Amino acid sequence: MAKEPRDKGLRKSLTSYGDAGFSLFLRKAFIKAAGYSDDALDRPIVGITNTASDYNPCHGNAAQLIEAAKRGVMLAGAMPMVFPTISIHESFAHPTSMYLRNLMAMDTEEMIRAQPMDAVIVIGGCDKTLPAQVMAAASVDLPTVVIPVGPMVVGHHRGEVLGACTDCRRLWGAHRAGEIDEREIETVNGRLAPSVGTCMVMGTASTMACMIEAMGLALPMSATIPAPHAERIRLAEASGAVAAAMAKTGGPRPSEIMTEASIRNAQVVMQAIGGSTNGVIHLTAMANRAGIDLDLASLDAIGREVPVLVDLKPSGDHYMEHFHHAGGVPALLRALGDRIDLDAPTITGASLREVAAAAEEVPGQTVIRSPDAPIKPVGAMAVLTGNLAPRGALIKHSAATPKLLQHEGRALVFDSIPDMAARIDDPDLDVSADDVLVLRNAGPKGAPGMPEAGYLPIPKKLARQGVKDMVRISDARMSGTAFGTIVLHVTPESAVGGPLALVRTGDRIRLDVAGRRIDLLVEEAELAARAEALPPPARPDWAARGYARLFHDTVTQADEGCDFDFMRREG
Repeated sequence: MAKEPRDKGLRKSLTSYGDAGFSLFLRKAFIKAAGYSDDALDRPIVGITNTASDYNPCHGNAAQLIEAAKRGVMLAGAMPMVFPTISIHESFAHPTSMYLRNLMAMDTEEMIRAQPMDAVIVIGGCDKTLPAQVMAAASVDLPTVVIPVGPMVVGHHRGEVLGACTDCRRLWGAHRAGEIDEREIETVNGRLAPSVGTCMVMGTASTMACMIEAMGLALPMSATIPAPHAERIRLAEASGAVAAAMAKTGGPRPSEIMTEASIRNAQVVMQAIGGSTNGVIHLTAMANRAGIDLDLASLDAIGREVPVLVDLKPSGDHYMEHFHHAGGVPALLRALGDRIDLDAPTITGASLREVAAAAEEVPGQTVIRSPDAPIKPVGAMAVLTGNLAPRGALIKHSAATPKLLQHEGRALVFDSIPDMAARIDDPDLDVSADDVLVLRNAGPKGAPGMPEAGYLPIPKKLARQGVKDMVRISDARMSGTAFGTIVLHVTPESAVGGPLALVRTGDRIRLDVAGRRIDLLVEEAELAARAEALPPPARPDWAARGYARLFHDTVTQADEGCDFDFMRREG
């Protein structure tokens, strides 16, 4: 049962002047300067985040969504109040968007706490914004509606359908290999992202939107409606009406929606959609904010039971708008059946069972498969352990080369991202296609911010010989749009003395995805000697002050969600 808040509307979160009556009097005086009437100010308030930014083309439709959400709030009898927060775009954030995710979560949380609102609508999309907003919502526990900005529509080039950013990686690889010249790659550059919105493949943004919808925090179909479509504007209006109702009743709150069942549902959907490995880190952080543990072993167990059913790049062939027209997440929930806890609630008051029952039937669609005819027989991701990853590592085996999933090869080690950039295309680099490329010092503390550098490029000398994939290992992340036989999130990271710090060029490494292991084939005594010789971890120069110091000193490892250690809610 939702708890009725003690104060509502403008009476919430009063500024401290030592006199509550004066605080309210002064607040009303100043807000009336903006032209608000007493009737407007006496209604429940719905806060709406504004994450529009000229640096964030993914959120290019935010202004339209805000206006539609405001309209929905007002038509339902509440008062909308828009407020700005940090906005993060994946390719405009230095050093990485992940480095700033926790800052956005803190900013959003504190602005919700500091300003009077009875419910909140968070509008986001680009990779780290939705998890940051849900982390904030779970911490504040104010009734929350999530509106994703939606995916782009597809592009076209030479009769081929294109999508940012799986095809941007594929075509850039072809350019590096000398198969596409400068003129054509520039033409492609103008066609990969033909509209505002998030990447239209199953990257991190789409993965998070699908999981959040499956968790019941957003309206049905919210994850898949293309960003430029009028249907998304109508969804924003409907979301405003739901938020107004929640503002009046005081619930449901995130703590009532984000349960162990809904977190498990999100894991099932992540596996079934061929989701981004980033989704594991974000879901872990979101769950921790709700006081729920996300166990990597349970994620792997789900992956063994749940097949990939959605035929989207990079695991399949289609794009988000095709997923939408096939029925979206509701149709996927129906296909998953009892693999999902269909009794889990949603913000509308309906259960997932009702959402799935109302899913559109689309004759002849091939994007959402049945469990009897899946895209892949098992889920998108596997969790690896072994002496190289004592606390786990991930591989998105649905987007990997099957013959490389069992592989032993010689390690070629890069000590840092700059080291890799300086040497990877050296024509004299001693490398063969059977080698295992190893990148270290690219984790949460080491890089910093755990950049999406795990998609190590194929050395140019091999790419020009036709090599398309190699086993690659790092403590970094990779984009959900990427593909290849890539082991990520090796934990603990090398910067804190994890086993990746002990690997030397020439060592043998064995990858055994079926056995769920990644092992460095070096004697234990030798590894102990190497560990003893490591210098003790020290605070680097980049972390001398400010947010950088806070990040370095308190960020947790990948298996704990890379949140700050003091932000987790005790469950």
